[in-house]
Amino acid sequence: QVRLVESGGGLVQAGGSLRLSCAASGRLFGLNTMGWHRQTPGKQRELVASITSGGTTNYAESVKGRFTISRETGKNTVYLQMNSLGPEDTAVYYCRFGVSNTYWGQGTQVTVSS
Repeated sequence: QVRLVESGGGLVQAGGSLRLSCAASGRLFGLNTMGWHRQTPGKQRELVASITSGGTTNYAESVKGRFTISRETGKNTVYLQMNSLGPEDTAVYYCRFGVSNTYWGQGTQVTVSS
């Protein structure tokens, strides 16, 4: 099994920044693609950003230029630096590990006040 531990969510004013962290542990079998998704009530979970084991990143259009995903070298630990946050970024953010066999974190609430 794979366990994901997320941290860093909270309440921030519009224009502010937050940094999310996610550490994977357990039967990892090496490095794997990791990502961040977010979900609001009544909507599907959507990809925010992902990063492969080689460091290739992918972002949703809505966060390009504002969010940065990164990972610790050689580890299954990822970060999401979120800048210029707006109320539209309010959601529960979930860390994801893997592509074919996918594991999810418990989610961390990000609330941006206007």
